[in-house]
Amino acid sequence: MTGVQLTLRLLLELASLAALAVGGYGLWHGGPVVVRVLIALALPVAAAVLWGRYAAPRRPVRDSAVAWYGVQLLIWGGSVALLAITGHSGWAIWLGALMVVNTVWLRLAGEWSPEIER
Repeated sequence: MTGVQLTLRLLLELASLAALAVGGYGLWHGGPVVVRVLIALALPVAAAVLWGRYAAPRRPVRDSAVAWYGVQLLIWGGSVALLAITGHSGWAIWLGALMVVNTVWLRLAGEWSPEIER
């Protein structure tokens, strides 16, 4: 069952990148389309870089549990918040709920902490 939860975790990580793009595009309603597209591209790219550096299983920075937790909270919380702010509250609720359930499940199974990846 843990394998299913880890697969769901990966899908939620990808969904958070999509949510950042959708939320980023809708953040400046009425703004120039070029700027909105740039925001929609920049947010997921920045999130992917941060995740790869501080939260991914093969991350180069392994000495900071604060960064590990903080980056995940920033990216997942930011994606849910952006969806809610930009009028996609139903999607935000579902995504946030799935993220919480998945994280609690993996934590109880001992599969979610920075120490297990050392």
